[in-house]
Amino acid sequence: MLGVFSSAIVSPPDELVAAGCRTPSPKIKASALVNRFLETNDSAVSVQIGDHVQLAYTHKNESPLQPRSFAVKDEIFCLFDGVLHNLGSLRQQYGLAKSANEVILVIEAYKTLRDRAPYPANHVVGHLSGNFAFIVFDKSTSTLFVASDQFGKVPLYWGITADGYVAFADDAELLKGACGKSLASFPQGCFFSTAVGELRSYENPKNRITAVPASEEEIWGATFKVEGPTIVAATE
Repeated sequence: MLGVFSSAIVSPPDELVAAGCRTPSPKIKASALVNRFLETNDSAVSVQIGDHVQLAYTHKNESPLQPRSFAVKDEIFCLFDGVLHNLGSLRQQYGLAKSANEVILVIEAYKTLRDRAPYPANHVVGHLSGNFAFIVFDKSTSTLFVASDQFGKVPLYWGITADGYVAFADDAELLKGACGKSLASFPQGCFFSTAVGELRSYENPKNRITAVPASEEEIWGATFKVEGPTIVAATE
């Protein structure tokens, strides 16, 4: 899966900007990145949302145990990669039909967060048990919400393209050729929300997250880590 967002939606992480400046390397623009994704995946689907957002996904080479899915509801767009182990109980919690899958569940969870503000974002993500990574874009509020499971079972990466777009993908090789050193693994157990304004751990939301610059030999520009002792936040 792939999502690219202009600076009108999300400001590029300072640490990744710095990494790209510290070690200049080839980059391409966001449009070229999306085209590369489509050209290398015959069955790929791409969705343009206004002038500042583009999402794309494919079922090619997906794991049957961690399928990818896409849905749109009430101007909320969601790409989901993985599986939720507690989907049944979550359907009951959100009043959904038995046919509702993971991507629909995440959209409903996000709507709960949005409509019950200031309902803590970590409470919503903390209820999700399983192997997953997802990208949510709310067109009505121009809000981006991205999260990864606490064990990092589904890979997720983010980087900055040549024209300053922030790109998220589950394929590191795809972003390596587009973002140069302005690239990092999205930290497990964390979420990034433009409504909150920063990257946070959903189990330890008060703990600061810092970026450690990578060595010149590594493909990554930085590694994001949650600081401090682990204090699991209440999610019930």
